[in-house]
Amino acid sequence: MRTVTILGATGSVGTSTLDLVEREPERYRVRALTANGDVPRLAAAALRTRAELAVVADATCLPALRDALAGSGIATAGGAAAVCDAAASGADWTMGAIVGCAGLKPVMAAIEQGGTVVLANKEPLVSAGDLVTAAAGDHGATLLPADSEHNAIFQCFDAARPESVRRIVLTASGGPFRDWSLERMAAVTPAQAVAHPNWSMGAKISVDSATMMNKGLELIEAARLFPVPAERIEIVIHRQSVIHSMVDYVDGSMLAQLGPSDMRVPIAHCLAWPERMATPMAPLDLIALGRLDFEAPDPVRFRALALARAAVEAGGARPAILNAANEVAVAAFLAGNIAFLEIAAIVDDTLQRYDPAAPETLDAVLAIDAEARRMAGERVKDCVR
Repeated sequence: MRTVTILGATGSVGTSTLDLVEREPERYRVRALTANGDVPRLAAAALRTRAELAVVADATCLPALRDALAGSGIATAGGAAAVCDAAASGADWTMGAIVGCAGLKPVMAAIEQGGTVVLANKEPLVSAGDLVTAAAGDHGATLLPADSEHNAIFQCFDAARPESVRRIVLTASGGPFRDWSLERMAAVTPAQAVAHPNWSMGAKISVDSATMMNKGLELIEAARLFPVPAERIEIVIHRQSVIHSMVDYVDGSMLAQLGPSDMRVPIAHCLAWPERMATPMAPLDLIALGRLDFEAPDPVRFRALALARAAVEAGGARPAILNAANEVAVAAFLAGNIAFLEIAAIVDDTLQRYDPAAPETLDAVLAIDAEARRMAGERVKDCVR
């Protein structure tokens, strides 16, 4: 039996992970579940799975969590430090699915305990990639990618012979505005931006898909996860979202991983790795699918791609600044304070105005993140309509 901790248990990735864990209770035992402040969903999940510990990052929600779990025998805790303690509780397998830089310290705490740590949030590798991969090596932790694209690469990549890989090809749906003109995109509403054509995701990542910043962030992650330089990582739009990514080899072979647009597939691969487990997903019907289409992304309409590529090639603090400024800009857009196309403009402006030295500690990463957010926030104020 494998012990499991889920950091961010009430989000879309966390609930997908719980769905799989609950299907095989004889195989997985839940050590800890965490959430920011969604007490009803966290308590319900803890009761269903008989978790040992339930933690809310928002300490003001702890009394409500205690009340909800009273008499259950499930331990409770609250606050950011308690989330890190849960991550460090020694589970065999930890899902890191806390959105934003709030997930950095808990993921690092899990890595420092060894075991298998599954990365579903982008910040550890985007903002602190060198530190995260170095810590994994130092503590003997195994990092597995839960993003469908990176998980696809992981399944196709010959880690024993990386020199045989010519390039990595990341596929992108293109989001809801892949066929829209710049003029039309200028008037995009938050409701339109979160309506992804293929995937069911949270608001922030849906907007990232609409700007294609998510693919830029995935480019940075891929460069951290796999021994292939960023210039040999390409992005193609694949509207059907059936091929999740590909690995091209020097002999002309290209390996691709195909699957439905459901996060339970890559999560199941990570959960059972190095074995496989059954999921409720129906097999692909290739005849019904009929065709697979590919096209190049438009760098003019999707400026975020160029910004992300420049950030990863420059290295240092640039990816952390990119990520922080993007989070601030996306939040401002969702609040109705800025226009859709201003998201990339704010990220670009922040990158131009802020260029600190490369961070050498996690606290330095968080300080850079905070300053980049402050500067992006200033730019948002200039744009407020």
